[in-house]
Amino acid sequence: MEEKRKILVADDDESILEVIRIMLEGEYYEVITAKNGQEAIDRVDSSVDLVILDIMMPGCSGLTACTEIRKTSLVPILFLTAKSTDADKIIGFSSGADDYLVKPFSYAELLSRVKALIRRYHNYNSGKGRESEDAIIRIKDLELDREKNRVCVKGEEIPFTDTEYQILSLLACNRKKVFSVQNIYESVWNEPYYVSSNNTVTVHIRNIRKKIEDDVQKPEYIKTVWGRGYRIE
Repeated sequence: MEEKRKILVADDDESILEVIRIMLEGEYYEVITAKNGQEAIDRVDSSVDLVILDIMMPGCSGLTACTEIRKTSLVPILFLTAKSTDADKIIGFSSGADDYLVKPFSYAELLSRVKALIRRYHNYNSGKGRESEDAIIRIKDLELDREKNRVCVKGEEIPFTDTEYQILSLLACNRKKVFSVQNIYESVWNEPYYVSSNNTVTVHIRNIRKKIEDDVQKPEYIKTVWGRGYRIE
């Protein structure tokens, strides 16, 4: 029997917490819950496959919890929030979230995001790469190991979330090709692109640059092609 995937859900609204728990357990996920951000931080360990965080929680918010979790874990994080402005999404992704779902949301929407995030996470951690002559991609001081799904810069392994890795891999495996924000979003998230998705990609690119570039203002690897998108030369 396939191992149950464990999901941590944090929300200070007990009714929402209970509804999500019942929905996910109905899909055979193991669900553990937290009523605030600090409790979520305390309950995250290596057995958790996905964290779902409400942003607006008293005391330790979802944003703070996400930032703290990212210091020790690359587990995918999905934000649930009533805030839907682009500025709110930028803040959320900048804190380390992988995806963002605005309340109210449907059961189908939530389940789709959950399945996609967990699938990508386990593909990433299992090292599902291409067993071919281009399994190792080297670009200057950057090395992308596609069999082990590992990124090294100047010989030092850099921790990447699965979403960040998928974006970098897409660009590195198609050098010189310009990918629009829409191309990147639809390739990595496997969802239809909307204008509001722009910031989702932009913030992830910014986070990747912080990890691999000596100077994010003058990037050596991921180049911006103004008006068109991004590429690795």
